[in-house]
Amino acid sequence: MPPNTTASSGQKPGKSGRKKGRKARLFLIVLVLALIGGVAFGAYWSISTVRASFPQTKGSITLDGLSGPVDVKRDGYGIPQIYASSDEDLFMAQGFVQAQDRFYEMDVRRHMTSGRLSEMFGKGQVKNDEFLRTLGWDRVAKKEYDTKLSASTKKYLQAYAKGVNAYLKGKDGKDISLEYAALGFTNDYEPQEWTPVDSVAWLKAMAWDLRGNMQEEIDRSLMTSRLGPKQIADLYPDYPYSRNKAIVQEGEYDSVTKTYVRSGSSTVSSTSTTGTGLTDNATAPSGSGLQSQLSGLYNVLDDLPTAVGVNGNGIGSNSWVVDGTHTITGKPLLANDPHLSPSLPSVWYQMGLHCTSVSSKCQYDVSGYTFAGMPGVVIGHNQDIAWGMTNSGVDVTDLYLEKLTGDGYQYGGKVLPFTTRKETIKVAGGASKKIVVRETNNGPLLSDRDDELVKVGKKATVDPAAPDRGDGYGISLRWTALDPGNSMDAVFEMDKASDWNEFRKASASFDVPSQNLVYADTKGNIGYQLPGRIPTRGEGDGSLPSPGWDPKYNWTGYIKQAELPYEYNPGRGYIVTANQAVVDPDKYPYTLTTDWAYGARSQRITDLIKTKIDGGGKISTDDMRQMQLDNSSEIAKLIVPKLLKIDVADKNVREAQKLLEGWDYTQDADSAAAAYFNATWRNILKLAFGNKLPKELRVKGQCLWVDPVDTTGPADEDQSVRECGQRDADQAQPDGGDRWFEVVRKIIDDENNDWWKSPKTRLDKATDTRDELFGRAMKDARWELTAKLGKDIDTWSWGRLHRLFLKNQTLGTDGPAFLKYMLNRGPWKLSGGEATVNATGWNAAGGYGVVWVPSMRMVVNLGDLDKSKWINLSGASGHAYSAHYTDQTDKWAKGELLPWAFSEKAVDKKTSDTLALKP
Repeated sequence: MPPNTTASSGQKPGKSGRKKGRKARLFLIVLVLALIGGVAFGAYWSISTVRASFPQTKGSITLDGLSGPVDVKRDGYGIPQIYASSDEDLFMAQGFVQAQDRFYEMDVRRHMTSGRLSEMFGKGQVKNDEFLRTLGWDRVAKKEYDTKLSASTKKYLQAYAKGVNAYLKGKDGKDISLEYAALGFTNDYEPQEWTPVDSVAWLKAMAWDLRGNMQEEIDRSLMTSRLGPKQIADLYPDYPYSRNKAIVQEGEYDSVTKTYVRSGSSTVSSTSTTGTGLTDNATAPSGSGLQSQLSGLYNVLDDLPTAVGVNGNGIGSNSWVVDGTHTITGKPLLANDPHLSPSLPSVWYQMGLHCTSVSSKCQYDVSGYTFAGMPGVVIGHNQDIAWGMTNSGVDVTDLYLEKLTGDGYQYGGKVLPFTTRKETIKVAGGASKKIVVRETNNGPLLSDRDDELVKVGKKATVDPAAPDRGDGYGISLRWTALDPGNSMDAVFEMDKASDWNEFRKASASFDVPSQNLVYADTKGNIGYQLPGRIPTRGEGDGSLPSPGWDPKYNWTGYIKQAELPYEYNPGRGYIVTANQAVVDPDKYPYTLTTDWAYGARSQRITDLIKTKIDGGGKISTDDMRQMQLDNSSEIAKLIVPKLLKIDVADKNVREAQKLLEGWDYTQDADSAAAAYFNATWRNILKLAFGNKLPKELRVKGQCLWVDPVDTTGPADEDQSVRECGQRDADQAQPDGGDRWFEVVRKIIDDENNDWWKSPKTRLDKATDTRDELFGRAMKDARWELTAKLGKDIDTWSWGRLHRLFLKNQTLGTDGPAFLKYMLNRGPWKLSGGEATVNATGWNAAGGYGVVWVPSMRMVVNLGDLDKSKWINLSGASGHAYSAHYTDQTDKWAKGELLPWAFSEKAVDKKTSDTLALKP
């Protein structure tokens, strides 16, 4: 039958289902096409944006300002080797090439060092900018450039800036990097021209990261609120000079000539002071004034951007050199691996700077690790010498509690006016903010940067020995890096030094940061020099904050270069530096610091070298590499035998305990024993020390603690594991490090020491002895790992806990999720651990994730420089989708090194791309 049209009623015929379906399908097709078009546009935008920022590495480019042609030869990893015929052309090309690969990173760094992050990232960075403006790194850098640096250094800095700006000419942000394109969605920021001062200021940021014991000053002072002098002394034991050798073992200070001498009969007359400010001097400050100010300062420091580093906590490095009598080449081998907070891209940029013919017109033939944004090579070798660096840890910072009165501060019975300056912080997408920076004769008032600190400082009390309270208290910082210096001169002088005398002369200019410098040359010599502007003090030793109103606590001067410890061709045939004590105090009159690393790494390296050579062996380049990868845990060697003697009733905990039987203490990524031991160690620290520290020194737990439903252990993981809740809410523990190794070592045979006491909880009895606490730590570790890794211990591994994530240090940490996905990489499962030679550090207070790393590794072969080896944490490029963004990381994680070509013949053999820069 035909459909009912009901014409008589006037009704229209209905639409067929087929027509509806066609229209629906048409709509769907249009929608899909629109989506495809949108995705295609987004993909096109992404691809075009990414490709637009990739560097040109082949063909030729004309650069205004060059005096002659320059060749840039890149190997298969994108590492450039530059060849020029004049110094200025060489450094101009360095600026151009580094900007090609890393300008966004360079731009962020200079905004950080100048306290202008808000200009790029908006109001969320204002507090950080306020603090960085108070430190005034860029102001100090400008003074250095204007008044301290040599004419040749200024010329090189200008040439470098000219090269960076030649790259920037005619480019929009989107042409430079993906990050600028992303920033363009939220603000109209455009990169500005590079200046020589931008390069100088970066040394201040590195000096901050390596500034010494400022954090320890704060920690010790805060401890006085809950701990007595003996307890604090327990947590900062004396350096074990008899067990872990100092760096310098030959020579001593001659008080007659006031020089450090290599050998002979010398006399040492102590000029060091032993007062420690708060605890040993009646006039030192204490009370709520100091406590409140330091508590707030602690929080301010923790909030600084990660690009500044990890504020010195746990930071270290390894470097050592072995002379030719102990190597298979008959010439020295030099190894170095600085430990820094992981960053993406790596803080280092590998590069060679070569004059086509070395002469007075063109003086450099050097290769190594540079900082993107700064000319020259920081660590590496030239045709004659090689050098490495580790952080010396000498104390170059002091905090002072200041008494404030009106528009001034109290000093020597008088009220002195502040030195003040006004700063305007521009904010992307918002109103500018004005601040006032106040300085005393000791330095800037850091406490001004926190409104709460200012309020509390006005009400705080201090001990009766202090002058009248006036208008409250503040904290100022005295730091060598806040005085103009000439470290930039040292970089260029070391790059062209040809022997030990020239190297030592160059090191005299390396005032900030103070580093341990190791040396080797092609003639077979090895050496060590401590450089730096290192203060001498009146009262106090710098271990605790001092009363700013008392002139007795002033700095009295600086140790002269001739007085600083060094070694040259020591009889033992090797020198090891790994942040341990520089020199025995009975051979040296000055207090360099009270806060050395305790030598766990340095002594292990020494033992590895001695084991090889005492057995009649010769050390190879690969032996040096293998030493860098040593994963042995010194604290495990001490503690595991005691853990194995504990009678464990719980069968599940006993199952985990058995992992330690026969373990060789090596923390390989696939080791279940390493996972369980480190979890036990973390719980030992928590139980023994965590709840006894002041709240400011605790890090809230990450709710890692779990328990079985019943005392027989878990039958089903889903039922047995629950959130930790209140049990961990008020608990925390120290951050780890070899200081805690030494703390535990000192008390481990005292089974009834008060530190082994821990309180009763709802689930556990109180502990009164070492073995009770160790047993509880093993139990807690078992259930923690059950929660994190599963109840089957056969699936456990250290690498599953100990992972490295590389996060882009700007938008990759705080940007939108999609951008983090685009910029960040990882994870990598790592071997190594806390205070091992392979120092992939983790913080016991926050979990097992990797928080500092060997930021690069190198082994220089002085017998044949082309047989040297190197590796970087990430890669040459800062462009997220470049093939060289993280192309070295897999090899780095496995402990592999890349060939390091130096001679022109070797470089040509490795060259993949050549770019000609023409005038």
